Amino acid sequence: MTEHPTSFERPQAGVDPTDPRGALLRSPAQPPAHGEAPTALPVQARSGDSAPEAAPVVQAGNSTTGKTGKTGNNKDMGMNPAGTGPEHSQPAAAEPDTHRPRPFPEGVPIQPGGEDERLSQSGDERRTGQGLPPGRPTPMRRDGDRLRFVGAATRRIARGIDLDEIVMGLCRATVPTFSDAILVYLRDPLPVGDERPTGPLVLRLRRSDRIPQQERDLEDGILPVPVPENPTELDALGTELCEVQPGSALAEVLRGVRPVFTDTPAAHAALPELLGEGCEFAVPSGRRAILAPLRGRRRVIGAALFLRRPDRIPFDPDDLLVAAQLATHSALGIDKAVLYGREAYIADELQRTMLPETLPRPTGVRLASRYLPAAETARVGGDWYDAIPLPGSRVALVVGDVMGHSMTSAAIMGQLRTTAQTLAGLDLPPQEVLHHLDEQAQRLGTDRMATCLYAVYDPVSHRITIANAGHPPPVLLHLGGRAEVLRVPPGAPIGVGGVDFEAVELDAPAGATLLLYTDGLVESRLRDVWTGIEQLREKLAATAQLTGPDHPPPLEALCDEVLDMLGPGDRDDDIALLAARFDGIAPSDVAYWFLEPEDAAPGRARRLARRALSRWGMEDLTDSVELLVSEVVTNAVRYATRPVTLRLLRTDVLRCEVGDDVPQLPRLRQARATDEGGRGLYLVNRLARRWGATRLSTGKVVWFELNRG
Repeated sequence: MTEHPTSFERPQAGVDPTDPRGALLRSPAQPPAHGEAPTALPVQARSGDSAPEAAPVVQAGNSTTGKTGKTGNNKDMGMNPAGTGPEHSQPAAAEPDTHRPRPFPEGVPIQPGGEDERLSQSGDERRTGQGLPPGRPTPMRRDGDRLRFVGAATRRIARGIDLDEIVMGLCRATVPTFSDAILVYLRDPLPVGDERPTGPLVLRLRRSDRIPQQERDLEDGILPVPVPENPTELDALGTELCEVQPGSALAEVLRGVRPVFTDTPAAHAALPELLGEGCEFAVPSGRRAILAPLRGRRRVIGAALFLRRPDRIPFDPDDLLVAAQLATHSALGIDKAVLYGREAYIADELQRTMLPETLPRPTGVRLASRYLPAAETARVGGDWYDAIPLPGSRVALVVGDVMGHSMTSAAIMGQLRTTAQTLAGLDLPPQEVLHHLDEQAQRLGTDRMATCLYAVYDPVSHRITIANAGHPPPVLLHLGGRAEVLRVPPGAPIGVGGVDFEAVELDAPAGATLLLYTDGLVESRLRDVWTGIEQLREKLAATAQLTGPDHPPPLEALCDEVLDMLGPGDRDDDIALLAARFDGIAPSDVAYWFLEPEDAAPGRARRLARRALSRWGMEDLTDSVELLVSEVVTNAVRYATRPVTLRLLRTDVLRCEVGDDVPQLPRLRQARATDEGGRGLYLVNRLARRWGATRLSTGKVVWFELNRG
């Protein structure tokens, strides 16, 4: 008989819809010929064996006259040809059959009691396993059953993408269909790729699945099996950790790679080392346990122990092939999962280090950001955002997008972001920053294209200067709820070369919110970029209406609302989002003076600072401010050739800034006892909350901050 395999997913004709799938699916029922009684499953011949003897005919029912009984009625079998019926049924002719009968759709289990016990069971009992004694799942009888089981199990294992999913797939696919319990040991730590493991071989119990009802999974054709009321020794199996000694019995079994029955001398000697002293006696005797090494691409990475309860039929030699297939697929899947985990970790670390870990908290502006990769399987891309504090309490807001979302795009993005930070530290105008970024992109390669938007916000003047290089325009949400797409010259993308960039200066009123974003937020296969920008503007306006005209929406919640506008088909690209809430600094909180570079400048600076502190009600800081201002101004006028600037800012802290036209930055050093100077910055470092120096295109600025009393 040639047995035609059936699809794992496709329902089979003649099979009960509730019949379990996977390894326990059986071939479709072949109804008996007209007048012929059902026959027992004939013995199958293997290649190289002699032809099997003809199977005896077993007549259904109690009929002894050769007529079919009720169970063999053609009408009941759905075969009532025209002109025939139950009353016309004829005895079976004693002539050789032209074809061998197909097996029944239900499984044919091997149970103690022999062939008669199997035939005495009804079709429903054989199909569902409900007539079997407790704890006995319907076993795999034929090679076709094993093939279907291996196919279903390997598909389930292959669905896993990480380590836990693959191990769980192995356990759930084998318990209880193939075994009543399974213990999976994996190397600790697991080697990654080609790296050589160091230290001894240590196996850690990764997962242990048994047959309890609450852990049984009916998906993928696992047969529901009654559970014995009294637990057996299987519930006590498994230790957490074991070290494989070189030359030991367990090491020899693992080196052999092939699965073995635990009743063999080598495996029996290896069980105490794997399970712990005394636990090997809990393993069922005979061929009811299989120890299968898990070998990856280069080395053994673990072992799996398949167990059957004593009241279930033992494994047979063909089950070793099934265990070998399961072990091979699982080990290769684990190898790939470890490699994937390392690659995902590298990608996550790369993207995390390329983007700001935390946003700064500059004076007069609040910031929030979001980043979404294009897909979970491609978690790196070329989108970036940045917020860079500048001298004078200003802040540079940057958002950019390199073509693609790969490791190469992320590397180029990191280089451009570093270049932008360096240029921002020089306090160059926005259009000059983009010009230098364009030159850097051309040095990186001819196909290094990117878009970028660079803006500088000044909280004192409440103005913002923006330059654009082919990037979508920003959206400004006003305090009253009106959302406005800013008119910024688009410019050419970075990397084109030979393009002049233009900057515009716009009002940035207090309470307004500026939203910078990449095109992944507004452009997809379902909509063009301008349609997306209009939807974004409407979303911002609708969100602002929820909080009223006098209260801007919370910044973090606003970012979440913006991302909610994305539909299922809108995630085609990475998304970088940077939101800036402009609080500004009131003119009454700013004091600004020009000082001529002369010897009287430090004294005049002390008097001006004292008056400003008195006006602000901060007299308790007068002594400290006068001392520090005098030291910083003295250092400035010593080398300056142009007027020195002095500015005091009152925010949550008191900030003092002194600017001059000398580009050299001061550095802190320890003055010797015989030195007449060199202690000014030492005093600033000791008394100030924070201090620093920033080089400008026209000189430098030295600043310090003091906590308000």
